[in-house]
Amino acid sequence: MNDGIEEPKRAEHFDAEALDGGWLSWNLNDQTRFNAFIEPLSVRLEAPLPDGRPRARIRMHPTRKHTNLGNNVHGAVTLALIDVALFAASHQFGSLNAGFSVTLDLGTQFIGGGRVDEPLDAVVEQVRETGRLIFLRGMVVQGPNDEHIVASFSGAIRKASQDKK
Repeated sequence: MNDGIEEPKRAEHFDAEALDGGWLSWNLNDQTRFNAFIEPLSVRLEAPLPDGRPRARIRMHPTRKHTNLGNNVHGAVTLALIDVALFAASHQFGSLNAGFSVTLDLGTQFIGGGRVDEPLDAVVEQVRETGRLIFLRGMVVQGPNDEHIVASFSGAIRKASQDKK
């Protein structure tokens, strides 16, 4: 089936520079796109779960422009991080090549306010992968040992077609 959604080569759209501590930069080369609002981002594979399923951590650095009137990270920023994190993690898991896949579903529960000027991490685990879908879940956390939980989430990505026109 060719549904018009095809994967471009990752290097055409994202940087992937090695950073300290096993992190990779994860930023669009085109700074006129929406992702630029929450960049710079970085991604790092985490230890797999006991059953072998992969996990990754995606980090942003919220500043004043990301806050609401309560001086917490705006919920829309948290949702944007989660959505981008689904794709960044899936790329690290080897499930995607680049950005034309689509979010099918995203469920989020806000638990606490995100703190400004402190790294905000989305920790993503793969639940299952099929031929066309990737099911993921995770939490947005801050602080030592991820002690401050900002949100929990689950989502599904529809992978781009591998067919050629």
